[in-house]
Amino acid sequence: MKFKIDPFILAIVITVVLAYLFPQYGSHSSTIDLDLIASIGISLIFFFYGLKLSPEKMKSGLKNWRLHILVQASTFIIFPLIVLIFYPLVDSEQNKNLWLAFFFLAALPSTVSSSVVMVSIAKGNIPAAIFNASISGIIGIIITPLWMGFFLNNADTDFELGAIYIKLITEVLLPVILGLFLHRYLGIFATKYKTFLTTFDKSVILLIIYKSFATSFDENIFATLKPSNLVVMVICVVILFYVMYFITGFLSKKLGFNLQDRITAQFCGTKKSLIHGTIFSKILFQNAATMGIILLPLMLFHGFQIFIISIIANKFGTSASDD
Repeated sequence: MKFKIDPFILAIVITVVLAYLFPQYGSHSSTIDLDLIASIGISLIFFFYGLKLSPEKMKSGLKNWRLHILVQASTFIIFPLIVLIFYPLVDSEQNKNLWLAFFFLAALPSTVSSSVVMVSIAKGNIPAAIFNASISGIIGIIITPLWMGFFLNNADTDFELGAIYIKLITEVLLPVILGLFLHRYLGIFATKYKTFLTTFDKSVILLIIYKSFATSFDENIFATLKPSNLVVMVICVVILFYVMYFITGFLSKKLGFNLQDRITAQFCGTKKSLIHGTIFSKILFQNAATMGIILLPLMLFHGFQIFIISIIANKFGTSASDD
Protein backbone atom coordinates (compact mmCIF):
# COMPACT_ATOMS: atom_id res chain seq x y z
CA MET A 1 0.00 0.00 0.00
CA LYS A 2 1.40 3.43 -0.98
CA PHE A 3 1.40 6.36 1.41
CA LYS A 4 1.44 9.99 0.43
CA ILE A 5 2.78 12.75 2.62
CA ASP A 6 -0.06 14.77 4.10
CA PRO A 7 0.19 18.21 2.39
CA PHE A 8 -0.74 19.92 5.66
CA ILE A 9 2.14 18.26 7.52
CA LEU A 10 4.47 19.37 4.73
CA ALA A 11 3.04 22.90 5.03
CA ILE A 12 3.74 22.85 8.78
CA VAL A 13 7.38 21.90 8.17
CA ILE A 14 7.75 24.71 5.58
CA THR A 15 6.13 27.18 8.00
CA VAL A 16 8.59 26.29 10.77
CA VAL A 17 11.49 26.69 8.31
CA LEU A 18 10.17 30.12 7.27
CA ALA A 19 9.87 31.09 10.94
CA TYR A 20 13.51 30.13 11.39
CA LEU A 21 14.66 32.06 8.31
CA PHE A 22 12.45 35.12 8.83
CA PRO A 23 11.62 35.38 12.56
CA GLN A 24 11.43 39.18 12.47
CA TYR A 25 7.89 39.18 11.04
CA GLY A 26 6.55 37.17 13.98
CA SER A 27 8.63 38.70 16.76
CA HIS A 28 7.21 41.00 19.44
CA SER A 29 8.83 43.99 17.69
CA SER A 30 7.17 43.27 14.33
CA THR A 31 5.07 46.06 12.81
CA ILE A 32 2.64 43.44 11.48
CA ASP A 33 -0.01 42.62 14.08
CA LEU A 34 -0.21 38.87 13.52
CA ASP A 35 -1.95 38.43 16.88
CA LEU A 36 -4.94 40.50 15.77
CA ILE A 37 -5.11 38.72 12.41
CA ALA A 38 -4.93 35.33 14.17
CA SER A 39 -7.63 36.31 16.67
CA ILE A 40 -10.01 37.29 13.87
CA GLY A 41 -9.14 34.06 12.06
CA ILE A 42 -9.83 32.01 15.20
CA SER A 43 -13.29 33.52 15.60
CA LEU A 44 -14.11 32.81 11.96
CA ILE A 45 -12.88 29.20 12.27
CA PHE A 46 -15.27 28.52 15.14
CA PHE A 47 -18.12 30.42 13.49
CA PHE A 48 -17.83 28.13 10.47
CA TYR A 49 -17.41 25.16 12.84
CA GLY A 50 -20.77 25.99 14.44
CA LEU A 51 -22.28 26.63 11.02
CA LYS A 52 -21.42 23.07 9.96
CA LEU A 53 -22.85 21.43 13.11
CA SER A 54 -26.34 20.03 12.69
CA PRO A 55 -28.45 20.29 15.89
CA GLU A 56 -30.61 17.40 14.66
CA LYS A 57 -27.62 15.09 14.20
CA MET A 58 -26.26 16.15 17.58
CA LYS A 59 -29.54 15.15 19.26
CA SER A 60 -29.72 11.78 17.49
CA GLY A 61 -26.09 11.12 18.37
CA LEU A 62 -26.85 11.14 22.11
CA LYS A 63 -28.33 7.63 21.99
CA ASN A 64 -25.05 5.67 22.13
CA TRP A 65 -24.16 7.17 25.52
CA ARG A 66 -21.73 4.47 26.73
CA LEU A 67 -19.52 4.94 23.67
CA HIS A 68 -19.62 8.74 24.09
CA ILE A 69 -18.64 8.52 27.76
CA LEU A 70 -15.68 6.26 26.93
CA VAL A 71 -14.41 8.54 24.15
CA GLN A 72 -14.71 11.73 26.20
CA ALA A 73 -13.27 10.09 29.33
CA SER A 74 -10.34 8.82 27.27
CA THR A 75 -9.79 12.27 25.77
CA PHE A 76 -10.12 14.45 28.87
CA ILE A 77 -9.43 12.16 31.86
CA ILE A 78 -7.34 9.07 31.01
CA PHE A 79 -5.02 10.87 28.56
CA PRO A 80 -4.06 13.69 31.01
CA LEU A 81 -3.75 11.30 33.96
CA ILE A 82 -1.20 9.18 32.09
CA VAL A 83 1.03 12.23 31.56
CA LEU A 84 0.34 13.47 35.09
CA ILE A 85 1.92 10.30 36.52
CA PHE A 86 5.33 11.50 35.34
CA TYR A 87 5.12 14.98 36.93
CA PRO A 88 7.07 13.96 40.09
CA LEU A 89 10.02 13.03 37.82
CA VAL A 90 10.42 16.63 36.59
CA ASP A 91 13.71 17.84 38.03
CA SER A 92 14.51 21.06 36.17
CA GLU A 93 12.88 24.11 34.59
CA GLN A 94 13.61 22.85 31.07
CA ASN A 95 12.15 19.42 31.81
CA LYS A 96 9.13 21.11 33.33
CA ASN A 97 8.51 23.01 30.08
CA LEU A 98 8.81 19.77 28.10
CA TRP A 99 6.46 17.96 30.49
CA LEU A 100 4.03 20.89 30.30
CA ALA A 101 4.06 20.59 26.50
CA PHE A 102 3.03 16.92 26.78
CA PHE A 103 0.40 17.69 29.40
CA PHE A 104 -1.05 20.37 27.14
CA LEU A 105 -1.20 17.78 24.34
CA ALA A 106 -2.96 15.32 26.68
CA ALA A 107 -5.55 17.88 27.83
CA LEU A 108 -6.68 18.84 24.31
CA PRO A 109 -9.93 17.73 22.59
CA SER A 110 -10.09 15.22 19.78
CA THR A 111 -9.71 16.28 16.16
CA VAL A 112 -12.84 16.38 14.00
CA SER A 113 -12.12 15.85 10.32
CA SER A 114 -9.42 13.17 10.43
CA SER A 115 -11.26 11.17 13.12
CA VAL A 116 -14.39 10.95 10.99
CA VAL A 117 -12.46 10.21 7.79
CA MET A 118 -10.43 7.41 9.40
CA VAL A 119 -13.50 5.86 11.05
CA SER A 120 -15.21 5.93 7.66
CA ILE A 121 -12.27 4.16 5.98
CA ALA A 122 -12.21 1.52 8.74
CA LYS A 123 -15.99 0.93 8.43
CA GLY A 124 -16.63 2.07 12.00
CA ASN A 125 -19.60 3.88 13.56
CA ILE A 126 -19.54 7.11 11.54
CA PRO A 127 -22.47 8.95 13.22
CA ALA A 128 -20.89 8.32 16.64
CA ALA A 129 -17.53 9.56 15.35
CA ILE A 130 -19.11 12.77 14.04
CA PHE A 131 -20.91 13.34 17.35
CA ASN A 132 -17.88 12.67 19.57
CA ALA A 133 -15.42 14.64 17.48
CA SER A 134 -17.81 17.59 17.33
CA ILE A 135 -18.78 17.63 21.00
CA SER A 136 -15.14 17.14 22.04
CA GLY A 137 -14.15 20.56 20.74
CA ILE A 138 -16.93 22.23 22.74
CA ILE A 139 -16.10 20.32 25.94
CA GLY A 140 -12.44 21.24 25.47
CA ILE A 141 -13.27 24.94 25.78
CA ILE A 142 -14.08 24.25 29.44
CA ILE A 143 -11.90 21.27 30.38
CA THR A 144 -8.55 22.11 28.75
CA PRO A 145 -8.05 25.45 30.59
CA LEU A 146 -9.08 23.77 33.87
CA TRP A 147 -6.40 21.10 33.50
CA MET A 148 -3.75 23.63 32.49
CA GLY A 149 -4.72 25.98 35.33
CA PHE A 150 -3.31 23.55 37.90
CA PHE A 151 0.19 24.11 36.54
CA LEU A 152 0.20 27.43 34.69
CA ASN A 153 -0.88 29.42 37.75
CA ASN A 154 2.54 28.75 39.22
CA ALA A 155 4.45 28.84 35.95
CA ASP A 156 6.24 31.76 34.36
CA THR A 157 3.21 32.76 32.31
CA ASP A 158 0.52 35.42 32.55
CA PHE A 159 -2.27 32.96 33.37
CA GLU A 160 -5.58 34.07 34.87
CA LEU A 161 -8.37 31.52 34.53
CA GLY A 162 -11.12 34.17 34.53
CA ALA A 163 -9.43 36.18 31.77
CA ILE A 164 -8.75 32.96 29.83
CA TYR A 165 -12.44 31.98 29.89
CA ILE A 166 -13.53 35.45 28.82
CA LYS A 167 -11.18 35.21 25.86
CA LEU A 168 -12.37 31.68 25.02
CA ILE A 169 -16.00 32.75 25.29
CA THR A 170 -15.58 35.78 23.03
CA GLU A 171 -13.21 34.24 20.47
CA VAL A 172 -14.44 30.63 20.45
CA LEU A 173 -17.75 29.86 22.18
CA LEU A 174 -19.84 32.83 20.97
CA PRO A 175 -18.82 32.30 17.32
CA VAL A 176 -19.78 28.59 17.67
CA ILE A 177 -23.18 29.52 19.14
CA LEU A 178 -23.75 32.11 16.41
CA GLY A 179 -22.83 29.50 13.79
CA LEU A 180 -25.23 26.97 15.34
CA PHE A 181 -28.01 29.59 15.36
CA LEU A 182 -27.44 30.35 11.67
CA HIS A 183 -27.02 26.69 10.64
CA ARG A 184 -30.57 26.38 9.30
CA TYR A 185 -30.02 29.43 7.08
CA LEU A 186 -26.37 29.16 6.05
CA GLY A 187 -25.49 25.54 6.79
CA ILE A 188 -25.93 24.59 3.15
CA PHE A 189 -23.27 27.12 2.13
CA ALA A 190 -20.86 25.77 4.75
CA THR A 191 -21.33 22.32 3.23
CA LYS A 192 -21.01 23.61 -0.32
CA TYR A 193 -17.75 25.45 0.39
CA LYS A 194 -16.37 22.84 2.77
CA THR A 195 -13.06 22.56 0.90
CA PHE A 196 -12.51 26.31 0.96
CA LEU A 197 -13.32 26.50 4.68
CA THR A 198 -10.88 23.68 5.42
CA THR A 199 -8.17 25.57 3.55
CA PHE A 200 -9.03 28.71 5.52
CA ASP A 201 -8.82 26.81 8.83
CA LYS A 202 -5.41 25.41 7.98
CA SER A 203 -4.14 28.81 6.83
CA VAL A 204 -5.00 30.36 10.20
CA ILE A 205 -3.31 27.45 12.00
CA LEU A 206 -0.17 27.91 9.89
CA LEU A 207 -0.19 31.61 10.77
CA ILE A 208 -0.33 30.83 14.51
CA ILE A 209 2.41 28.21 14.15
CA TYR A 210 4.60 30.72 12.29
CA LYS A 211 4.03 33.34 14.98
CA SER A 212 4.77 30.87 17.80
CA PHE A 213 7.98 29.53 16.29
CA ALA A 214 9.18 32.92 15.02
CA THR A 215 8.94 34.29 18.57
CA SER A 216 10.78 31.26 19.94
CA PHE A 217 13.52 31.50 17.30
CA ASP A 218 13.83 35.25 17.77
CA GLU A 219 14.39 34.80 21.52
CA ASN A 220 16.66 31.77 20.99
CA ILE A 221 14.45 29.46 23.07
CA PHE A 222 15.36 26.33 21.09
CA ALA A 223 19.03 26.75 22.00
CA THR A 224 18.23 24.95 25.25
CA LEU A 225 16.66 22.00 23.41
CA LYS A 226 19.25 19.26 22.83
CA PRO A 227 18.96 16.67 20.02
CA SER A 228 18.54 14.03 22.72
CA ASN A 229 15.47 15.94 23.98
CA LEU A 230 13.92 15.73 20.53
CA VAL A 231 14.62 11.99 20.29
CA VAL A 232 13.04 11.41 23.71
CA MET A 233 10.09 13.55 22.66
CA VAL A 234 9.47 11.39 19.57
CA ILE A 235 9.72 8.19 21.61
CA CYS A 236 7.28 9.57 24.21
CA VAL A 237 4.82 10.55 21.47
CA VAL A 238 4.86 7.01 20.03
CA ILE A 239 4.51 5.36 23.46
CA LEU A 240 1.72 7.72 24.51
CA PHE A 241 -0.27 6.96 21.37
CA TYR A 242 0.02 3.19 21.70
CA VAL A 243 -0.79 3.23 25.43
CA MET A 244 -4.00 5.15 24.72
CA TYR A 245 -4.83 2.91 21.75
CA PHE A 246 -4.45 -0.18 23.95
CA ILE A 247 -6.49 1.29 26.84
CA THR A 248 -9.40 2.39 24.64
CA GLY A 249 -9.40 -1.01 22.91
CA PHE A 250 -9.28 -2.88 26.23
CA LEU A 251 -12.12 -0.83 27.75
CA SER A 252 -14.20 -1.19 24.58
CA LYS A 253 -13.98 -4.98 24.82
CA LYS A 254 -14.81 -4.92 28.54
CA LEU A 255 -17.90 -2.83 27.78
CA GLY A 256 -18.97 -5.34 25.12
CA PHE A 257 -18.83 -2.94 22.16
CA ASN A 258 -19.20 -4.35 18.67
CA LEU A 259 -16.36 -3.89 16.16
CA GLN A 260 -17.80 -0.66 14.69
CA ASP A 261 -18.07 1.01 18.10
CA ARG A 262 -14.64 -0.29 19.11
CA ILE A 263 -13.08 1.29 16.01
CA THR A 264 -14.76 4.61 16.80
CA ALA A 265 -13.67 4.51 20.44
CA GLN A 266 -10.03 3.79 19.56
CA PHE A 267 -9.81 6.26 16.69
CA CYS A 268 -11.56 9.17 18.43
CA GLY A 269 -10.18 8.46 21.89
CA THR A 270 -6.55 8.58 20.76
CA LYS A 271 -6.69 11.64 18.50
CA LYS A 272 -5.71 15.18 19.49
CA SER A 273 -6.65 18.29 17.57
CA LEU A 274 -3.85 20.40 16.11
CA ILE A 275 -6.36 23.13 15.29
CA HIS A 276 -7.61 23.40 18.88
CA GLY A 277 -4.07 23.02 20.17
CA THR A 278 -2.63 25.94 18.23
CA ILE A 279 -5.63 28.12 19.05
CA PHE A 280 -5.70 27.24 22.74
CA SER A 281 -1.93 27.69 23.06
CA LYS A 282 -2.24 31.25 21.75
CA ILE A 283 -4.88 32.00 24.40
CA LEU A 284 -3.55 29.97 27.35
CA PHE A 285 0.11 30.85 27.04
CA GLN A 286 -0.44 34.49 26.05
CA ASN A 287 2.11 34.26 23.19
CA ALA A 288 4.95 33.25 25.52
CA ALA A 289 8.35 32.76 23.91
CA THR A 290 8.29 29.07 24.87
CA MET A 291 5.13 28.44 22.81
CA GLY A 292 7.17 26.89 19.99
CA ILE A 293 8.36 24.19 22.38
CA ILE A 294 4.84 23.81 23.78
CA LEU A 295 3.51 23.06 20.28
CA LEU A 296 6.32 20.68 19.28
CA PRO A 297 4.94 17.43 20.86
CA LEU A 298 1.49 18.24 19.46
CA MET A 299 2.83 18.60 15.91
CA LEU A 300 4.83 15.37 16.24
CA PHE A 301 1.76 13.58 17.63
CA HIS A 302 -0.43 14.98 14.85
CA GLY A 303 1.84 13.61 12.13
CA PHE A 304 2.30 10.24 13.84
CA GLN A 305 -1.39 9.70 14.62
CA ILE A 306 -2.41 10.37 11.00
CA PHE A 307 0.26 7.98 9.69
CA ILE A 308 -0.47 5.09 12.07
CA ILE A 309 -4.26 5.44 12.16
CA SER A 310 -4.36 5.50 8.34
CA ILE A 311 -2.52 2.16 8.28
CA ILE A 312 -4.87 0.66 10.89
CA ALA A 313 -7.95 2.12 9.17
CA ASN A 314 -6.97 0.60 5.83
CA LYS A 315 -6.46 -2.81 7.48
CA PHE A 316 -9.89 -2.67 9.12
CA GLY A 317 -11.48 -1.45 5.88
CA THR A 318 -9.89 -4.24 3.83
CA SER A 319 -10.98 -6.88 6.36
CA ALA A 320 -14.56 -5.57 6.32
CA SER A 321 -14.61 -5.63 2.50
CA ASP A 322 -13.32 -9.21 2.46
CA ASP A 323 -16.09 -10.28 4.85
